[in-house]
Amino acid sequence: MHYMKRRDFLKLAGLTSAVVATGGLMNMDKLLAQAPVVGSTKLETGMQSVGSHAKVYFTKKIDAKHLIMLYNLINESIYGKVAIKLHTGEKHGPNILPRDMVQALQAQIPNSTIVETNTLYQGDRYTTEGHLETLKVNGWTFCPVDIMDADGTVELPVRGGKHFKTVSMGKNIVNYDSMLVLTHFKGHAMGGFGGSMKNIAIGCADGRIGKAQVHGVDKDNLPADWNAWPAKEALMENMAESAKATIDYFGKHIVYINVLRRMSVDCDCAGVIAAEPTIPDIGILASTDILAIDQASVDLVYAEMNNMDLVERIESRHGLHQLTAMRELKMGNDKYELISVD
Repeated sequence: MHYMKRRDFLKLAGLTSAVVATGGLMNMDKLLAQAPVVGSTKLETGMQSVGSHAKVYFTKKIDAKHLIMLYNLINESIYGKVAIKLHTGEKHGPNILPRDMVQALQAQIPNSTIVETNTLYQGDRYTTEGHLETLKVNGWTFCPVDIMDADGTVELPVRGGKHFKTVSMGKNIVNYDSMLVLTHFKGHAMGGFGGSMKNIAIGCADGRIGKAQVHGVDKDNLPADWNAWPAKEALMENMAESAKATIDYFGKHIVYINVLRRMSVDCDCAGVIAAEPTIPDIGILASTDILAIDQASVDLVYAEMNNMDLVERIESRHGLHQLTAMRELKMGNDKYELISVD
């Protein structure tokens, strides 16, 4: 394995940028382009950083073998009945994670179940009946899929929250001992980007009460115009507190994988109308730290030269405040070692 602290990551960033600017010849595949440390405590290039660093494992190879390899590096505290929190997508979504990859990983996790919740918007997964049909259409038929709010809700406490004391979740979340947050990292219409935090913040909240809480709207009187919904900093902070409720519940028994492939500016909620991705696939990240993995994912997006559309989506929605909000809630460490397994 190749270990790289973020200060070294930034050194390589500066070197790569210089090579590009001067037209020099170099194997660019071996270097990471400039990655501004956005939304986090900045580590100056070449300076020693103080304190601990979370481990974030990385591979450029997006396949089942490497997905399983990364999971095996972070799964020490996963035990018992395991929830795999996955965004299963609207019908025929072109960007959702490949079923064969997920199937291969799920087969390696004993007593595991894919978990989801119904949606707040009236799409293919608005009702449990429609959701079950969508799961079949999209090929999520190789293992059990638990729609956690099909039979009700449960309130999970948020320790240290300034917006919520509790968040309403799908009732069945309490039936699991551990959780793997398996995320297709991409853009998001309101959040700017959807990483591990968004996956559990909105994805574990139940479809009527919890998702309305997170979005800051009245579940019985939803504004017809999405532009009238609270967004930007308020939404990012609500999402962070909702995610924290799930993290607080599972304690050390929750881990995270982000797959950076087919990163449309649109979420998998958009289904077939999602914009075609313009940024190249980057790879897979894995960590036991939710802030570190989302921070590293954002850094890698910023490191990619052909990133304009996704970066615009992130910044126009104030999505970097997701990282700030998680840091303020002490949900993880934004200083990380990027550890390549390639």
